[in-house]
Parts: sequence; C-alpha cells; structure tokens
Amino acid sequence: MIIKSLELADYRNYESLELQFDKRTNILYGDNAQGKTNILEAIYVAATTKSHKGSKDKEIVNFEKEEAHIRTYIEKENVETRVDMHLRKSKSKGIAVDGKKLKKAADLLGLCNVVFFSPEDLGIIKNGPAERRRFIDMELCQLDSIYLYNLNNYNKIVNQRNKLLKDMFMNPDLKETLNIWDMQLVSYGSKIIERRRIFVEQLNEIIYDIHKKLSGDKEELRIVYEPNVEIKDFEKSMRDRRDRDIKAKMTTVGPHRDDFSIMVGQVDIRRFGSQGQQRTAALSLKLSEIELVKKITKDSPVLLLDDVLSELDSNRQNYLLNSIGDIQTIITCTGLEEFVNNRFEINRVFQVTEGTVTLMGNNQEES
Repeated sequence: MIIKSLELADYRNYESLELQFDKRTNILYGDNAQGKTNILEAIYVAATTKSHKGSKDKEIVNFEKEEAHIRTYIEKENVETRVDMHLRKSKSKGIAVDGKKLKKAADLLGLCNVVFFSPEDLGIIKNGPAERRRFIDMELCQLDSIYLYNLNNYNKIVNQRNKLLKDMFMNPDLKETLNIWDMQLVSYGSKIIERRRIFVEQLNEIIYDIHKKLSGDKEELRIVYEPNVEIKDFEKSMRDRRDRDIKAKMTTVGPHRDDFSIMVGQVDIRRFGSQGQQRTAALSLKLSEIELVKKITKDSPVLLLDDVLSELDSNRQNYLLNSIGDIQTIITCTGLEEFVNNRFEINRVFQVTEGTVTLMGNNQEES
C-alpha cells in the first residue's frame, strides 16, 4: 500500500498544496518551523482521523479560515482510492471515500495504515504511563475496529462517571445511579484489558529478535503488561473503591490507568535504564509496530519519520534506514547529510520553505 498524492487546503500554514509521492523514499527537508511536520500530520489525520499531536480540528484549520480540506489518493493492490476529509472549527469532521460519505469517522480506520515516528516517541519508555497507553491504543485502533469501538465507549463512560462523581458533591442522591455506569465500565473495560494482553503477546514475538540485533546481541527485551485491575477482580474493585472515587471525584480503577513495563533481562528500564537503552527500546518498539502491521494486515504500512535521524547515533540511524526495506517512507529532516553519509537511496526530495514545497531536480513548485 502506498499514498500516491496529498492535497491540502487551508491546513495549518498551507493555503493550497499538492504533492505526488514516490512509492519508496521521500524526503522533506528545510529549516525548523517551515511546515514539514504539518505534511506528515495531515497524512496521519487522513489515515487515522486524529492528529499524532492530539491537536483538535479547530487547531489544525488555518487560524484565518473556518475549515480545511485533506485529499489523499491511496493505492492498494493496484486499486486507487480517494479519501476526502473536511475539517471544521465548529463542527465534527466529514469524511468521504471515493465520493461516498462515511457515517462514522471510525469507519475509515484500516483503509490506510501508517506508523508515525517522531523524537517525542523516544520518550515512550521514560515518560509516564499515559505515553505507553497511547502507543498501544494508536496502533490497536488502526488494526482492530472492535477495540476502537470498545475504547471509545469506555472513555465516554469514564468521563460520564467522573462528571457524576463531581455532581454528587451537590446532590448525594445521584449515588444510586453509579451501578449503571459501573456495569458498563466493567463490560467495556474487560474487553480492552483482554485485547491489550493479546497485543502485548503479539508484540513480544516480534520485538525480541529486533532488539537483540539492534543491541548487538547484548540485550533481550520484553514488554510486560501491567493492568490496573485483573478482569476477574474488576467488578469487586469498583465496589471496594467507590467511596474513594466519590471522595476523589474521579474513577480510580480500570484500564485507563494501565501501564506496561519494558524489561531488559530483570531490569525495568523505565526506571533504571540508561538513555541509550531507553532510546534503543523505543526504536525497537516502532520497528516492531511496522512488522506487526505487516503480519496482521498482510500489507505494508506507510512510515512517517519526523526528524528522528538527528536524534539517533550513527548505529541506530543505519539500523533504522536498513530496516525500512521496500515500504513507502516519508521523512522530514533539516539537511540531507545523514542520507548521503549513509549512501541511502532517495527517490524523491522536496524542499520546504515557509509553507512552499519545491520538488528538487525539477522546476515544478508545489505550494
């Protein structure tokens, strides 16, 4: 699967942009704050309906406009598909595939799988549990529509239950309605826990070999799922923690508080790993993500690399570039030196300057 082209209108700093991508390696280079990452973000939004930064639609639309448009042409098994996305500041987004409007944004997921890797991802290991949950959720939501459905419903119920807990301060009689929310929370939450456990098992089957090679056969890495509560104990824990939840005005039990430990041998490198170990593990996670998508979908994802190479030493750079293989890759960077030094094959190069994109080696200007 590849993304053939991208068209933007009033998206962040792009009033109008049309880009044709090569099926292999594409480089977007230029100084910082010129709009390189905005292009990768637009591709990610077009594939997943969400920004990798967590930005809301109203923040993505050019601040002088009320709406923005993204159009992507995707080619899968020699069949071309057009995806149109209409982002609005004051309404929910509209999405159409080959001119047919989708009833729900979630129906788009799975059509185009992308893996996004940015310098922030190097902090997955050392940062808080929310980062690791987000990594798991972002990938599972692309691969499993049932998981997406369960997660969306679970998050809505947590928010509604938290609101109820706050309202109970002024109206204690609302306590009687907690049972309804608790039953739904346990139902959806149990399915999330079960699917996350399976996902971690699948990831471990892949990451072991990748990390062993990446660490020069020195380290054996595994991910350990640490659910906040076990499925068999979920209902009882909700009852036991009810008074505590009421006092705290928030839900303190459930998969929204899960974590994942990253073990090298018997050492939890979240807490005791060196920066080098943590970065190598984060790179292993991302490379495993690519292989897992291939395994589950029987297709290759599109890889989006946002200025990651400058954050890696030469050994990790080489491993990453050599691992890309035949998948379509779109890379942002401030210079081409790292690719030239690594004798890396570049198929198409674009220069990005203040929202203007120029295809190098060609007089064509795309802005």
